[in-house]
Amino acid sequence: MSTAAVVKSAPAAADAYPAEAAGLRWLAAAGGARVVRVLDVSSSTIMLERIDESPPTPEAARRFGEALATTHRAGAPAFGSPPAGWTGRLFIGRREMPASSESSWGSFYARTRVLPFLAVAERVGTIGPDGARLVRDVCDAIAGGALDDDEPPARIHGDLWSGNVLWGADGVVIIDPAAHGGHRETDLAMLALFGCPFLDEVVSGYDGAHPLGDGWRERVPLHQLHPLAVHAAGHGPAYGRALAEAAGRVAASLL
Repeated sequence: MSTAAVVKSAPAAADAYPAEAAGLRWLAAAGGARVVRVLDVSSSTIMLERIDESPPTPEAARRFGEALATTHRAGAPAFGSPPAGWTGRLFIGRREMPASSESSWGSFYARTRVLPFLAVAERVGTIGPDGARLVRDVCDAIAGGALDDDEPPARIHGDLWSGNVLWGADGVVIIDPAAHGGHRETDLAMLALFGCPFLDEVVSGYDGAHPLGDGWRERVPLHQLHPLAVHAAGHGPAYGRALAEAAGRVAASLL
């Protein structure tokens, strides 16, 4: 019996769809959160299974949190590492995202997840000089290890906003990753940034399966610097202001 499919063929970089497929398969291999199946992929298109959506429920949210914890626990070789077997470029949306292989989360995060997108935001004028200076000062502290912890590299989705969380009849299915080795709190912070139905239930399920570290709620602005920088690079000055405000909260936590 044939499987209903969705085909994406919008203009994209030559390796964007293969990168997406590699990320989906790597996340699926973790055996945790359900991931949309890749039916076919080429340099110009990707064919995915169609997910028939249903209303979100607290029970499905809790199960998703538990499953996401399993995905994260599957791990990655290093911070910034690409999906297994993938040697091409990484992307978040249509923007290229640097790969790396680092043992220090702070160095990886500041250098490859915040600063490259801050530079674009500065160039297009969506963040002012004072805000950019604050973000750079905070990144200096992050890169120096001020907020490093003992968390190992997690296998993260990397772009886990609510639009990439589909509520199917059998539970949550995740799509459109920017998968890489990162900090597990980054996925949760992105869910919080753009609003996820029944987020408290997601977190409760996650924490029950893989307890979060003390103070994780206070670190949410830290882990939102990356998605805010990405959005500031392409979605207007409101995100530049939000990026500077998040950096200010991170700076206050360092005092």
